[in-house]
Amino acid sequence: MSTGCDKVTRMSLRRWSWLVLAVALVLGATACSKSASDLGSPQEVVDTAQQKLEDTSGVTLALTTRDLPNGVQGVQGADGTVTDAPAFDGTLTAVTSAGSFPVPIKAVAGKVYAQIPLTFGWSDVDPADYGAPDPALLLTADQGIPAILAATTGLEKGDDLRGGKDNKEVLTTYTGQVPETAAAHLIPGATGDFDATYGITSDGELRTAELTGEFYSGKPSMTYSMTVDDYGTTKDITAP
Repeated sequence: MSTGCDKVTRMSLRRWSWLVLAVALVLGATACSKSASDLGSPQEVVDTAQQKLEDTSGVTLALTTRDLPNGVQGVQGADGTVTDAPAFDGTLTAVTSAGSFPVPIKAVAGKVYAQIPLTFGWSDVDPADYGAPDPALLLTADQGIPAILAATTGLEKGDDLRGGKDNKEVLTTYTGQVPETAAAHLIPGATGDFDATYGITSDGELRTAELTGEFYSGKPSMTYSMTVDDYGTTKDITAP
């Protein structure tokens, strides 16, 4: 005849078995997860990310900062589609003496057009007036994000983190230093060396990037954060 102690023991064993199984499943899933580090050394991984940006037909990109220094006329954020035409179609959020406002932007064939508030239609603009680069060039090998990756030195592998859309990807982080000549491809006023942190997917795509340093001469150090998604995007972007 079973006793109360026997029942308690069987229940405890079943609970323990389920716990062991759950832990095994979690550890197994972790062990099977691929990461960018499987692609080689930190330099090889970043080289792969650089090449994928140079080879893609287009991406969607978002750039943001939360700590634009007081008194700076510059870029608070940007988002849109960049293609290998090269071309850009999206929005630039600029801070000027008149305040902060989003501006629809198109950049193609070496010209940048904006729908400036309180004006009609599109106007030719110089992005340097907003402290910004020509956004159409952000995928180019010599003046875009690939050039920033290529100039990064002192690369070291960091942690694996969840990220990407809905946190469904494993991103391996890499840190390094970027000289002002390369950081200026993102913000033309960049001065001095910059700390960089990249989040790279298991198949070598740059998904996130953070650059920290003096983007605006004489102003405090700050951070721009970038996300890059939808590799292989195609879009016919024409002048307005």
